[in-house]
Amino acid sequence: MIEIDNLTKAFGDTVAVDAVSMQVDSGTITVIVGTSGSGKSTLLRMINRLEEPSAGEVRINGDATRDMVPHRLRRRIGYAIQGHGLFPHHTVARNISAVPRLLGWPKAQIEERVDDLLELFSMPPAEFRQRYPSELSGGQQQRVGVARALASRPDVLLMDEPFGALDPIIRHRAQEDLLRIQRHLGATIILVTHDMEEAIRLGDRVAVMDAGCLVQYAPPSEIIRKPASDFVAEMIGDVDRPLRLLSLMKVAELAEAGGAEGSPIAADATLREALSACLWTGRDALPVGQGQRITLRAIRDRVAQPA
Repeated sequence: MIEIDNLTKAFGDTVAVDAVSMQVDSGTITVIVGTSGSGKSTLLRMINRLEEPSAGEVRINGDATRDMVPHRLRRRIGYAIQGHGLFPHHTVARNISAVPRLLGWPKAQIEERVDDLLELFSMPPAEFRQRYPSELSGGQQQRVGVARALASRPDVLLMDEPFGALDPIIRHRAQEDLLRIQRHLGATIILVTHDMEEAIRLGDRVAVMDAGCLVQYAPPSEIIRKPASDFVAEMIGDVDRPLRLLSLMKVAELAEAGGAEGSPIAADATLREALSACLWTGRDALPVGQGQRITLRAIRDRVAQPA
């Protein structure tokens, strides 16, 4: 668990983060979202003391970070940034193993950890272990950057705009990777983004920042249905609110007995994907597995339900 208690950061007369308090539960993804200059990255960097707080406290599993030696604290916290930050003259294996080597892990343990992470990221070790960053695609480089951040089994993984430099298709795949790996490892992740759609897709809880203040901290469904301010409502977008809600729900929730023509849709697909398939193909129902379907009417009814 991470407890952030009245955390404040001032640069001269400018208050970048203003008395923010929030609690992050273990094994969850929390996404901090806001416009440029909202204080979201500064807040993130105070957790691992890349920025020293002007006031307030951060506690990780009850231990105050101010009482820890900074470099030792950072070895407990994975950190992944936009553009991955890989060492260009080191192989993939050496990049991933950077922190375990600093911690003095045995060579055999390091090699096993590197291979395990490459497998987890669907990068066969025999194929990728000895490659250099310049030999990888942008998406592969980002995977290696996240693998490096996870290599020492940190208590927490901090991610600052990790997918911002990726094109939309690779970005979507990278988000899927992150969700899959978080479920597999049970990691505690705090991720910064300026993209509300990314925040809603990835976050168990979403923290909305504006002018250094935390204006709302809630599950994505609550952020969408009950925005706490005009700023939050603007971040969500009134026109997009129904689609954002549908992106949080799975086809399995509305599947019913019955048949339908055409290609099936997966039970774990989102209702937004089901709506898109119905509209694109002109169908009013889609088959879901054996003897089940989802109807366009059911999707529309779900969106129309009051908050």
